[in-house]
Amino acid sequence: MTAPQEPMLVWERPEPPSRPAPSPLSRERIVRAAIDLADRDGLDAVSLRKVAAALDAGPMRLYGYLSTKEELLDLMVDEVYGEIVPSGPAGDDWRAVLGDLSRRTRQAALRHEWFADLLGSRPRLGPNALAFLEASLACLGEAPAGTVMRVVGTVNAYVLGAVRREITELRAERATGMNEQEWQIASGPYLTRMLATGRYPALARVIEGEDANPDFEEGLDCVLDGVAPLVSGGR
Repeated sequence: MTAPQEPMLVWERPEPPSRPAPSPLSRERIVRAAIDLADRDGLDAVSLRKVAAALDAGPMRLYGYLSTKEELLDLMVDEVYGEIVPSGPAGDDWRAVLGDLSRRTRQAALRHEWFADLLGSRPRLGPNALAFLEASLACLGEAPAGTVMRVVGTVNAYVLGAVRREITELRAERATGMNEQEWQIASGPYLTRMLATGRYPALARVIEGEDANPDFEEGLDCVLDGVAPLVSGGR
């Protein structure tokens, strides 16, 4: 009995042979058009039909290059990972490498706000995503596998949470017409009344502190400081 054939993922599936057409296609052109749509109008604007229209092509032609919208999203995410991974050697200073990858991830997510919406589920398996993971893991050298995964997972969780919060604030500002400071001013009288009840002493102390809103870099430093004992103890 013949064993069932393993399905070929989009990363391994060859593209159709090029042929003369009014609008020549390639996966690269399809992905770029989809990213442009998502950057301009959000992830909900991305569909195979709309991408085909942007390329002046019939929707059915796209199915020669990918099978589903999910494959298109995978390709889009991997393209952004390509912007994150440095072109040269990542180095072996774990703190410098993880810090640099964290900053580059944030910068890419701010350029492509939809990118953060697609992270945090199952790992992406495209070549650029795998290169990002390889750089993250390799900088920790010969530390035990469990230590490596805990450190990288903790740093990535912070970056994803911080970036999503920042993007959510940007979207709220566009939706309401108020930036964070203006919203705080508008909410101030209510919050003052609530704190005056004495029911939230810890919250009152934090809000009255001089540095109640640490920025991305400060939070990143705290996380890297926190995982440092794992790294030094696990080598």
